[in-house]
Amino acid sequence: MFRKMLRIQQQLTDKECIEILKREPRGVLSVLGDDDYPYGMPINHFYCEKDGKLYFHSGKTGHKIDAIRRHGKASFCVYDQGFRKEGQWALNIKSVIVFGHIEIVKNRDKIYDIARQLSRKFTDDEAYIEREIRTSGPGTLMFALAPEHMTGKLVNEA
Repeated sequence: MFRKMLRIQQQLTDKECIEILKREPRGVLSVLGDDDYPYGMPINHFYCEKDGKLYFHSGKTGHKIDAIRRHGKASFCVYDQGFRKEGQWALNIKSVIVFGHIEIVKNRDKIYDIARQLSRKFTDDEAYIEREIRTSGPGTLMFALAPEHMTGKLVNEA
């Protein structure tokens, strides 16, 4: 069902892919939007090592949520900041694409727990995090991307 990578020598291991998903703060989530047009949006995420799912937070309404409720398949692309080899101009970038189904998280305790973990990717100010959860938590929708296929690649821009 999923295509194999053509340039197999550039393929990242699953472990490398997971490290990128854990480390990088954001990526592009793509869903099937209005009139079956692809709809991709930048969004921050949290990779949960316990269940292997990617978690995202959102408001409860909008284009993204309508698309998810209509068709639960999605892809999520993350790439790192890249690096240059000594004396070379070309950037080397590692990217990961995850394909899977989206599930809406219903349990409020889990939503708040994931929100805390996601927030810690951006700040260690626990008072700020708790204040945000108290004020914004009730209006937050949380959803998870349950991976069915993941692939990663190292690309040299030269």
